[in-house]
Amino acid sequence: MKKLIALTLLCGPFLLVSCVSKKKYVELENQYNQTRSTLSKTQVEKEEIEAKYAKIEERVASYNAKISSLTEANVDLENNSLRNYGNVVLSKSDKEQMKAALSNVDQTELANARTLEDSMNLIISHNLKKNLDNTLVAEGEEDDITIDVDETVVMITISDKLLFKSGSYRVNPKANNLLSRLAQVINSEPAMEVLIEGHTDAQTVKQGASVKDNWDLSVERSTAVIRKLQDDFGVAPEKLIAAGRSSYQPISDNESTEGRSKNRRTRIVILPNLDKFLALLSAN
Repeated sequence: MKKLIALTLLCGPFLLVSCVSKKKYVELENQYNQTRSTLSKTQVEKEEIEAKYAKIEERVASYNAKISSLTEANVDLENNSLRNYGNVVLSKSDKEQMKAALSNVDQTELANARTLEDSMNLIISHNLKKNLDNTLVAEGEEDDITIDVDETVVMITISDKLLFKSGSYRVNPKANNLLSRLAQVINSEPAMEVLIEGHTDAQTVKQGASVKDNWDLSVERSTAVIRKLQDDFGVAPEKLIAAGRSSYQPISDNESTEGRSKNRRTRIVILPNLDKFLALLSAN
């Protein structure tokens, strides 16, 4: 009996310890499961936040790309404006003036205009041709003067017999009326430059003449016309350009008298200056 009691006393603490450890285990297991559940939930939330953040980053990148594209397009437009039209900015008033001027232009030609520069060229060419047709060619001079308009350039070719005596670069007084009318046309349109080209036939200059050769003669004739326009008829010298072509750009043969007569000519090339034209518009 004493042995049984002693054995019971010995086993009691072990049983108690065993029971306490199992409860603790269950409690820890529950805590573990809760922690695991919380961790799993947190992981899901983390993945959802990362997905939302990725979408936000994608949208920001898209907006940045659009901003960059618009910025580049704006720079291209500014560069194009500077390249084509200088530093002139057209105001509402400028555009109204252009619209009024373009209403008088050949509408078929206007339909082919693609840029502001094309429109400016049409306005200037129209005005010049109108003035030239009305005031330049006088009665009896039709065969001595030809007028051509090639896109933006107006070309007036004057026969030598109207301007100079044979072998001379002194302007014939009978050309004064012609040059006076031409000066009026040039002065009526500030936005232009005028190239005066002297042309000769291929005959050799005679020894002892006041000029060395046809190069010399063609340049002298060009500058003689320029001095006349400047000194006698008030054309601004900065608008005038002198050029001598000698005999190297013939429009006919040099074998016949008639052909040589056609080759001896002065060509006046009127060049529109679009920058000045736009500046004039902006000044109004």
